[in-house]
Amino acid sequence: MKKGLIYLAIVFVILMVSGAALVTDLWLYANRPASENTDTIFIQVNPGQPLKITADNLYTRGLIQSPLRFNLIARLKGYDKKLQAGEYLLSSSMSPLKILEKLIKGEVKLYRLTVPEGFNIYQIAELIAEAGFASRNDFINAATDAMHVRQMGVQADTFEGYLFPDTYFFPKNISVQKIITIMVDRFWSMFKPEWKKQGETYGLTVHQVVTLASIIEKETGAASERQIISSVFHNRLKKRMRLESDPTVIYGIKDFDGNLTRKHLATPTPYNTYKIRGLPAGPIANPGQASLEAALFPTNTPYIYFVSKQDKTHHFSTNLKDHNDAVRKYQLIR
Repeated sequence: MKKGLIYLAIVFVILMVSGAALVTDLWLYANRPASENTDTIFIQVNPGQPLKITADNLYTRGLIQSPLRFNLIARLKGYDKKLQAGEYLLSSSMSPLKILEKLIKGEVKLYRLTVPEGFNIYQIAELIAEAGFASRNDFINAATDAMHVRQMGVQADTFEGYLFPDTYFFPKNISVQKIITIMVDRFWSMFKPEWKKQGETYGLTVHQVVTLASIIEKETGAASERQIISSVFHNRLKKRMRLESDPTVIYGIKDFDGNLTRKHLATPTPYNTYKIRGLPAGPIANPGQASLEAALFPTNTPYIYFVSKQDKTHHFSTNLKDHNDAVRKYQLIR
């Protein structure tokens, strides 16, 4: 009996020592990088990918030293079911624990997307396709999803005008709906509550402010003229004059080839401001902050006409005679 107890005690001690050794070994492994090499390696984790395959891939690429230990650590910490799909940039100078933490936090590689001021949804769709986030058609379909548009607080049928121009960083596997949500959220975070009140002083809704700002964006060549151009449109709206803006006409032409003709100017569309009074049916582009501010805070001028001087600036006039003289000087002679 006494010998049996001694045997059990010895076994217990051995198990305790072995367990402590295993814990120590795992702790050291978890916090010890595979090497000091800081070069990054691209790793793809697919949706639903088993932990074992991920560990084997990491081992094959030299990022970890033991896939078995990596698996065991992940399971002990409850990380095995929390790995997020995506593209990762990892290095063997990261400890296995650090790699695991990046995988469960979804710290994926991000790709830069710069949306210039004045791009419309079709031009942005081209950028999205070129960057490899989604097809052009998929983006356009999402950007014209009326239900999603209304859910985002936009009183329109498309997101035109609300995809805020900025530089964004997205993971490659992001959905077009998420891209659009982020861009529209950026718009609403920038469009100040007091701007809505300022628009109301001109009798303009938020959507009308965005529409006017989009026209200003497309008409402005020199930033210093933005608020003056805004004043021209405000003055014309007050006088119930047609805005007569070429960019609005162009937006309403399907498959525009770059040549604006008299026939185009004479063809009625919801965007042809040579034929309709007031603002067009909606925004013709996505304006930046400066154009939105110009739409709300125009310079006080008497101008009701402007014509391009062919150097990105404009000549402004208060009457038709002076305007026609400027057209002959800057447009017809050239």
